[in-house]
Amino acid sequence: MPGNSQRRGAIRKGGKGATVGSGGQRRRGLEGKGPTPKAADREYHPAHKRAKAVAKRQGGGPGASTGRGPARPQRRTKGSSEIVAGRNSVVEALRADIPVSTMYVAGRIDSDDRVREALKIATERGLPILETPRGELDRLTDGAVHQGLALQVPPYDYAHPNDLIDPDMPGIPLVVALDGITDPRNLGAIIRSVAAFGGHGVVVPERRSVGMTASAWKTSAGAAARVPVAKASNLNRALEDFKKAGFFILGLDMEGDVELPDLALANEPLVIVTGSEGKGLSRLVSETCDQIVSIPMSSAVESLNAGIATGVTLYEIARQRRS
Repeated sequence: MPGNSQRRGAIRKGGKGATVGSGGQRRRGLEGKGPTPKAADREYHPAHKRAKAVAKRQGGGPGASTGRGPARPQRRTKGSSEIVAGRNSVVEALRADIPVSTMYVAGRIDSDDRVREALKIATERGLPILETPRGELDRLTDGAVHQGLALQVPPYDYAHPNDLIDPDMPGIPLVVALDGITDPRNLGAIIRSVAAFGGHGVVVPERRSVGMTASAWKTSAGAAARVPVAKASNLNRALEDFKKAGFFILGLDMEGDVELPDLALANEPLVIVTGSEGKGLSRLVSETCDQIVSIPMSSAVESLNAGIATGVTLYEIARQRRS
């Protein structure tokens, strides 16, 4: 209105803010940027780093960076490292000559006979001994009762099942395969029996199965250092490979068609398959077996422990081969 130009707020002042339109910024903001790249193609995404690592292991062939290239067969696989905690456990592991990468000792530990023996054995074996704050030891042992002592057991270097198909092996080939065994003490006992009765190795599945833990090492009483343990990604396929190589597959089951003393295949290359004590052999593995063998027992006993059943079978095969 005339005469009101001096009134505060009556005139738009220049300076801040857009005046006419947005200069096309709103339209550009609504335009799409195209499809989102795959995670493996985004440079800073963890999937991209994993794909690069896979490509490096596989030699960087075509398509390897995205995981589409042909993978080279892995001959050997590594298990995961393990921590043994507690004074009694550490001393027993050292007495059993279990492979150890490091021994951890808490600072200002109250020494007793077990601590002194552990330090003596570790020193004689030339093991690295690290004095570690208790808080760090709590973290390393995941809160276990370590009593100031712990051992780090390095990952086990598993063989490939095909490594046990070796025509240059001394004697008649004899291998044990485990189907659903989850107790490491059973694995250790079986390894010990394989070593005692002239076996050449043990095969364990990759999934739902026991691995080479410190407990298995201890139970084997040193035999694990002489008997190779192979890990199969698919146990049934591994058994088929053994059959193609001329092995006979014998499954152990209390409802077997052949009793162990009547076994006629003892002098042939053999794979003995032991199932879990509760479920026995899986269906596919049972169908792959050439014979199902049972161990005659007193009616007072329902079943044998998997480790004992395997040991009895290996003894009988060794006895028949000697005769």
